[in-house]
Amino acid sequence: MNWQEAVEKTVTGLGYDLVDCERTPAGLVRVYIDKLPEVALAGGLIDVDDCERVTRQLQYLLEVEACPYERLEVSSPGLDRPLKKSADYARFVGEEIEITLRMPFQGRKKYQGVLGAVPAAEAAKLEVEGVAAESAAAETWRIVFNDGKADQALDFALEELREARLVPVVSFKGRGVKPEPAKKPKRAKAESKDDKVDGGPDQ
Repeated sequence: MNWQEAVEKTVTGLGYDLVDCERTPAGLVRVYIDKLPEVALAGGLIDVDDCERVTRQLQYLLEVEACPYERLEVSSPGLDRPLKKSADYARFVGEEIEITLRMPFQGRKKYQGVLGAVPAAEAAKLEVEGVAAESAAAETWRIVFNDGKADQALDFALEELREARLVPVVSFKGRGVKPEPAKKPKRAKAESKDDKVDGGPDQ
């Protein structure tokens, strides 16, 4: 098990969703966490206490795994959360996203629109050499955008993307939830000499 897999196992074991993790050449380890979908839909947001809890466990993990690092940062993914895996796309169907293709399509690489799943009837017609249509469908998604004249749909596979992110929603109510009027997501930050935790607005 490599260190990224160990981090994911630890984060998910604590009841969080691992959005992304990276280690820079300078020795900075960044870990982005989110609430699980069912908790987020109920209005749950990542705060500094969540980040501190995960930080403590990861400090122990990195020591046990003998993973050298200079600093550890744990934070929420922010309003422009990256979409990395199939589960992320399934979670945010109906939300506005921005994608960047690896290769240009119709002269452009960037598209912004509403994320959708490919309808089952269309997915069944997919012909992918050596791959069952059902398997291909699970990795195929659709973005509906307006080209200035009419709505257009672009189907894509995850391996065709360089990057995908949610389009930030300027709202303090979260995505798809209606919390109590007095309840607002909080921005909190705590930093020590070696490690940093950061809780911010979440989706």
